[in-house]
Amino acid sequence: NGVATQATSAQTIDIHTGIGFLDHMIHALAKHSGWSLIVECIGDLHIDDHHTTEDCGIALGDAFKQALGQVRGVKRFGFGFAPLDEALSRAVVDLSNRPCSVIELGLKREKIGDLSCEMIPHFLESFTEAARLTVHVDCLRGFNDHHRSESAFKALAVALREAT
Repeated sequence: NGVATQATSAQTIDIHTGIGFLDHMIHALAKHSGWSLIVECIGDLHIDDHHTTEDCGIALGDAFKQALGQVRGVKRFGFGFAPLDEALSRAVVDLSNRPCSVIELGLKREKIGDLSCEMIPHFLESFTEAARLTVHVDCLRGFNDHHRSESAFKALAVALREAT
């Protein structure tokens, strides 16, 4: 089960999913969104990384939706670009209450650390569905899958910060 809480005072981030690279991506998302975030997840990693990744995305999306409340007094739309070395990603969001995600990262590796690369877009899709957002994220260039992924999470963070 994944549990996420979101606070808005002084930024505190503490992420423990049992999957190091997923922790790193969620931390980047929280840091660059300006969120305080604590995630504690005890998953069935003895099977694989799917449920843990998906549940963390759902829990974070639920927490985001609850923290946002009524979509009033916010910009609603946001976009962001973020580089990480040779990688450059773009994200565009709409706090639409119409969940839709288009995630194109162009990852080539099977895994980064203990995280299956197919789970990276799946996390973002799960977050988007639970938060009821429209999200487009694509990596425009880069050859290192770690950099492509991290720049995508940071671009999404910038877009979410702008929209809220």
